[in-house]
Amino acid sequence: MHNEGLGSWPARRARKTPDTAALVHEERSLSYRDLLDRVSRLARALRGLGIRPGDRVAYLGPNHPSFLETLFATGMLGGVFVPLNTRLTAPEIAYQLDDSGAAVLVHGAAHTALADEVGAPVRVGPDAYEDLLAGADPDPLDVPVALDDPCMIMYTSGTTGRPKGATLTHGNITWNAVNVLIDHDLAADEVALVSAPLFHTAGLNMLTLPVLLKGGTCVLVAAFDPAATLGLIERHRVTFMFGVPTMFQRVAREPGWDAADLSSLRILTCGGAPVPTSLIEVYQRRGLTFLQGYGMTEAAPGTLFLDAAHAVSKAGSAGVPHFFTDVRVVDAAMADVAPGETGEVVVRGPHVMRGYWGRPEETAAAFTDGWFRTGDAARVDADGYAYIVDRIKDVIITGGENVYPAEVEDAILADPDVLECAVIGVPDDAWGEVGRAVVVARPGSGLAPERVLAGLSGRLARYKIPKSAVLAPAIPRNAAGKILKARLRDDYGKP
Repeated sequence: MHNEGLGSWPARRARKTPDTAALVHEERSLSYRDLLDRVSRLARALRGLGIRPGDRVAYLGPNHPSFLETLFATGMLGGVFVPLNTRLTAPEIAYQLDDSGAAVLVHGAAHTALADEVGAPVRVGPDAYEDLLAGADPDPLDVPVALDDPCMIMYTSGTTGRPKGATLTHGNITWNAVNVLIDHDLAADEVALVSAPLFHTAGLNMLTLPVLLKGGTCVLVAAFDPAATLGLIERHRVTFMFGVPTMFQRVAREPGWDAADLSSLRILTCGGAPVPTSLIEVYQRRGLTFLQGYGMTEAAPGTLFLDAAHAVSKAGSAGVPHFFTDVRVVDAAMADVAPGETGEVVVRGPHVMRGYWGRPEETAAAFTDGWFRTGDAARVDADGYAYIVDRIKDVIITGGENVYPAEVEDAILADPDVLECAVIGVPDDAWGEVGRAVVVARPGSGLAPERVLAGLSGRLARYKIPKSAVLAPAIPRNAAGKILKARLRDDYGKP
């Protein structure tokens, strides 16, 4: 084949295991032969809509076979896939479509009104989607695609308040999948329950794509439901799950937890936030152990990995680097810090992005001597296990979602009655942490905290909106005018 990228995966897998179930969604199952047929038809249909190598195709919708079909079909054409977060508002979606230059937007039925509002050049809803496939040639295309060619643009919030598109190549995604195959020891008969959203790098790149590469089956669920999860595990004999800690906590609190048949489960991976020791113990009582990790969109995303053997002895650690990953913890001069000392995490490997879409200056600033600077602080113990101790960029991780305060602060400051504001993270039992806005009101305005939060509705995704707001007499700053967020956390960061 001339195509070395993801677009060739359906054909490569279909020639090996054509009759194995690739995708299961509701009552429908697609074999790898079926998947190749639909992907081939969609690729030709997209080409009929004018998509050529390098053109961008966006997708907006919940977990569904059409998400993966669009990804593979775009790759078969040599195009670039742009997954969109369904939790974003219309202005946020419109920005990402414009920034990526997407020529086509494929969307789910529930997002028709939103797709119409954002005004993509060509919009393909479910009915039109099936009509396109039905009228297309099923013969697979074989466009030359190299591993260094861009595969997808995944948006991640930036400290400047504008999301940045991490440009991941076919090689980035492939090498990340190889890391997962090695370190998770995936089997050919793996059955993955995909309830984490596919538009997130973890749900797509740490779970779904590695399983499909290996020839397993992915059970796609449109939205996470803790009670339904127990039934799906038993019904489909699920072997592999991924989730953020709060998802696993909710499953374990279900009334049917103690009696549920979990005997098929072999791999539980958890990310987005450290796994509480109490949660580890709850699952260990059912004979299950978590695999934890640390990563970022820019690294496609796997970076550090804590295996089951060390889940308890190294509790709180993010583990050691994946097999084809190099990680260092360095000081400001890029020299390795001593064990136990805190420094910045830097990453290098074939899975690390080529750069930010259309942002050469920010790309250059993100790398030093070929190492990607994560902005996260960590320490490494004498055994080489890394512990993430702080987030240099002040990112708030709430239920696995990254929220950057700068973007939220920018939105709050649009209120003329707000003189100053800062957003910090505060601990939360359900979500790990949530945002809190510290606001200085214009004198005499009568500004109430509730009004600050209400003013963000419809302007920011709900998960980005702080869960609380407090009024303060002033925002502490240093001599250079930089906000002293450590002091803010001391004064206002209690739950």
